[in-house]
Amino acid sequence: MKSALLIIDVQHDLFEGSRRPFEADAVIERINALTAKARAAGAPVVFVQHEEADSPLEYNSPGWQLQHGLQVKDSDTRLRKKTSDSFLRTELRELLTTWQVDHLVICGYASEFCVDTTVRSAAAQGYPVTLVSDAHTTHDKPHASGQQIRTHENATLPNVDSFGVKITAVTTAEVSFA
Repeated sequence: MKSALLIIDVQHDLFEGSRRPFEADAVIERINALTAKARAAGAPVVFVQHEEADSPLEYNSPGWQLQHGLQVKDSDTRLRKKTSDSFLRTELRELLTTWQVDHLVICGYASEFCVDTTVRSAAAQGYPVTLVSDAHTTHDKPHASGQQIRTHENATLPNVDSFGVKITAVTTAEVSFA
């Protein structure tokens, strides 16, 4: 299988301030480890950036920029999106086809929204998915902490088998692009 790494919405406005996501700094470190592994194996690295007009995530605004500390290379691809699904109304599917990718490794923000939706959308389109269990995050919510939400996603998504492809959840250390 040829894999690609998708890093979803790790953007300044979502990672800074008094309300930081669960394990924000550790997640950045793990994503950097994943990008290094992917690049070493020749796998495409895609940074997905959410945008919304008249908001802190407005295109090209300071909040829209990728989070400080991410190791981004000129060879990486950047993809703009306007919904929680990284495939919807974007060129992601075309890029993956051009690259002959047939497996996705997914990490980023927000576990219960954009990460969950993109994992499900990828599986619905026939891509087996590896969810990096310790490299996605979210903010605490009134009903559950960021850690609880991540744990829930890691337990739930691998049990979704109706798409006909496998979704697995593994740690950063267990991910291989070879």
